Amino acid sequence: MENRKVYLDKHTNLLQLEEHMYPLVDVDTPNVFRNLFHYDEIPKIAFNDRIVPHSMPDEIWITDTTFRDGQQSRAPYSTEQIVKIYDYFHQLGGPKGKIRQSEFFLYSKKDRDAVYKCMEKGYQFPEITSWIRANKKDFELVKEIGMKETGILVSCSDYHIFYKMKMTRRECMDHYLSVVRECLETGISPRCHLEDITRSDIYGFVIPFCLELMNLMKEYQIPVKIRVCDTMGYGVNYPGAVIPRSIPGIIYGLRVHAGVPSELIEFHGHNDFYKAVSNSTTAWLYGASGVNCSLFGIGERTGNTPLEAMVFEYAQLRGTLDGMDTKVITELAEYYEKEIGYCIPSRTPFVGKNFNVTRAGIHADGLLKNEEIYNIFDTEKFLGKPPLVAVSNTSGLAGIAHWINTWFCLSKEKQVDKNSELVRMVKAWVDKEYESGRVTVLTDEELLQVIDDACKTLGIELV
Repeated sequence: MENRKVYLDKHTNLLQLEEHMYPLVDVDTPNVFRNLFHYDEIPKIAFNDRIVPHSMPDEIWITDTTFRDGQQSRAPYSTEQIVKIYDYFHQLGGPKGKIRQSEFFLYSKKDRDAVYKCMEKGYQFPEITSWIRANKKDFELVKEIGMKETGILVSCSDYHIFYKMKMTRRECMDHYLSVVRECLETGISPRCHLEDITRSDIYGFVIPFCLELMNLMKEYQIPVKIRVCDTMGYGVNYPGAVIPRSIPGIIYGLRVHAGVPSELIEFHGHNDFYKAVSNSTTAWLYGASGVNCSLFGIGERTGNTPLEAMVFEYAQLRGTLDGMDTKVITELAEYYEKEIGYCIPSRTPFVGKNFNVTRAGIHADGLLKNEEIYNIFDTEKFLGKPPLVAVSNTSGLAGIAHWINTWFCLSKEKQVDKNSELVRMVKAWVDKEYESGRVTVLTDEELLQVIDDACKTLGIELV
């Protein structure tokens, strides 16, 4: 106790007492936290009211797994599609490279062709990284391609250690360390994916393992990253929740007790319990510099943290977009629907067709008077998508005129008003629909057809 070092924490500017070391706790039987994760019950969220402090890093960023985890739940992208999306990520991340990295498979020729074509772009950001099997042959492949970093799977819960790998904790840790050392021997920076961390023994396995990883980093003078993988989406952001489900507790433990610098900690969330976004934000708040995301949340089972969501989380937390070009998000959504054939649910925040469309009559009235009343921010400025009012029996002539003007992005000179013949014709059709017993909102497709027919009748063109 007397020999524990007192040092100045440069982030808090407070003197800190060096924590106890945490040795590996080898056990004869697996600890699967059955009190929290009883398989025939809904998982429990327990509390002990141990609170850890916020410690947001000086710099935070987003990394991408669209071409890795995102491809595990859908048909593979073509090489051309990967290159196009990668171009979009570069543009979205802006001059400061807020989309810091993009992660690729290397197994197939198609994957490697995509990597080579993306590398030919010469972009600093997103940096191209890989995810490989933990063997020397794959390490050499990474080195041959010219990558500086690769992801390595290091499952850390007793579910995986005992039931899948059929090892003890000691055997498993020794195996992982030998693999990481093998990677470092080739000069490649390993990114250790701590799979299933939210069901792991944090202080009995995870912290001791990460302490050893930090020792290897010092020995080889090559960065070793820690990816905090909430593989099953069990993580929670509530202050005072117990580990292993506490994201604040895990990030704090890695940073303070395992000595992992914030810039080497990255959170990777899944959305099984609708918590991917809040957990990713929490990881930032408590000391992780990186959050790993997938475009539109596409990923294993319920998906990963949506990349576009974290762009706007970043802006809310930092008070700036730091150069990120958010209109690219809309371009990406259109590219996915038109070129890839992926259907984005219409109410998906920021990218769904109807995310800023109001259907309630009283809301529509307010939106027409002042769009700030019912629009989350200037969606036209940041996403190129002005707010819309859905047309129903309560829309009136003004509502129909607003819909036409915004849908077709008409300039002021070409905008229609409630007294135009086109609007009156559409209104007559709408009234007839509801007089005949209709109770549902009119679809965009129906309105476009009616407007097209009316324009032909009147001999006019809107665009």
